[in-house]
Parts: sequence; C-alpha cells; structure tokens
Amino acid sequence: MLNGMRDHQAEQADLRGDCERCFGLCCVALPFAASADFAVDKAAGTPCRNLQDDHRCGIHATLRQKGFSGCTVYDCFGAGQQVSQITFGGRDWRTGPPEQARRMSEVFPVVRQLHELLWYLTEALTLPAARPVHAELRAALEKTEELTGGTPEELAGLDVAAHRQEVNVLLLRTSELARAGIKGRRRDRRGADLMGARLKGADLRGASLRGAYLIAADLTGADLRGADLIGADLRDADLTDADLTDAFFLTQPQLNAARGSAGTRLPGSVTRPGHWTAQL
Repeated sequence: MLNGMRDHQAEQADLRGDCERCFGLCCVALPFAASADFAVDKAAGTPCRNLQDDHRCGIHATLRQKGFSGCTVYDCFGAGQQVSQITFGGRDWRTGPPEQARRMSEVFPVVRQLHELLWYLTEALTLPAARPVHAELRAALEKTEELTGGTPEELAGLDVAAHRQEVNVLLLRTSELARAGIKGRRRDRRGADLMGARLKGADLRGASLRGAYLIAADLTGADLRGADLIGADLRDADLTDADLTDAFFLTQPQLNAARGSAGTRLPGSVTRPGHWTAQL
C-alpha cells in the first residue's frame, strides 16, 4: 500500500489495477446481468465463463466485440492485488478451501471502495486551494490506509458506508475550496438528471457535477475545466474536443465509459482510453 506522502503520480499508480498480481477477483466476486454491457448473467462469487485457469481473460482482446464492454470500463483501483497479495498473502482462491474463496469475494468489493477513497484523498491533497483542510485530508488518508490493512474478518465486517460518509464531508469541503477561485458561474448541478442533455460547447467551468447523470450527454467542445466530477455517470457521454483540464475527482472507469477524441483535453491523473482511437 501507500508509504507516507510520496509523489502524487507514484501514489495513484499504486491505485490502479495490476492484473498480473491478482487472482482474477473482479471476474469472480462481482455480479453482472445480461445487458448492453454484458452478454450473459453472472452471480456474485461465481467465476466468469471467460476466466481461464491462469486467471487471464480468454477474450480480453475482443471483449467489446463479444458483448462485454462493461469489463473494459471497470478498474478496481488496485484492490485486486491488495486482496490477493496482502490481505490473503498470495493464497489463490482456486487452491484454497471454499470458505477462503467466499471470503475473498466478500472482501474484494470492500477494499475496492476503500481504494477509491484513497484515490480521491490523494488527489485532494494535490489541490493548493484545499490547503486549509490538508491536515484533515491526511488524517483521513492514513485512517483509510489503516483500514485496508485489516484482516479478512475485519474487512468483511467493516461499515464502509459510514467511513465513506466521513470522507465525503472532507471531499465536499475540498470541492468548495477548489472551485471558489474559478471565474464563471460555477454551477451547482449535483445529482442533476442530464441524460442525453445537449451541452455542446457549454461553459461548465468550476461546476459541481457530483453524482450527475450525464449518460449519453453531448459534451462536445464543452469547457469542464476545474469541474468536480466525483461520481458523475459519463456512460456514452460524448467528450469529443471537450476540455477537462484541471477537472478533479475524475476516475479512469468514468472516462473509459465515455466517448472522446484525440482533441479531448484531460487531467494528468487519467489516461486516454484506447477505444477512443477506434471511434475517430
């Protein structure tokens, strides 16, 4: 896990999925239903039919073509390798007793949520405007790190929702401080229903889009600089040529679910999804 307050990029690199060090936990622990994102139904705790004995995906190169685009969007924030290598000490669920496999499936989603919080807290500490709450953010980061190091039993019994709420209070304050210095209207569209909205070229600088539903919204050429995007649903949102420079609390799964172009400007914490190139 994280080791003190190291370089921001190094810290967030630890919070990205590393499938080589994981036992395919997302392909086992998580459920999915037949839909536009998944070709079949799968129950939680049941290995995906495409998962091979070496924990690799048998159709990884053709997931989208075979109806599993939901898999290409997902990222565990490094929870997979944490649970596989640290929480369970490198013990494979395939070779252990059934109880171990069940417990790994229970613990993985909990650690995934904790790691997502670590991502937000790490980013919050890079925002100069949030300096008044940096001490509280560091304390929350340390507490969250400590929780990730719990035993399987401790993690399974953790009230992660309560901890998320505690952290969210700080992240809200961080957002207010970060957006306060941005010129413009700084719109509050928190939780707004913007599904399919026509926002081409919209001035959304410093806007709060926390938890907003932007599914299939047209954000072509929109100005999202300094916007708070925590929890915004960007599935199929068109970010072609949009400017997300300095947008914060944006995660790779959110971006992977959207559409974009070579002209889309992104913050340094995320990478341009490979499937965007195919859409050009």
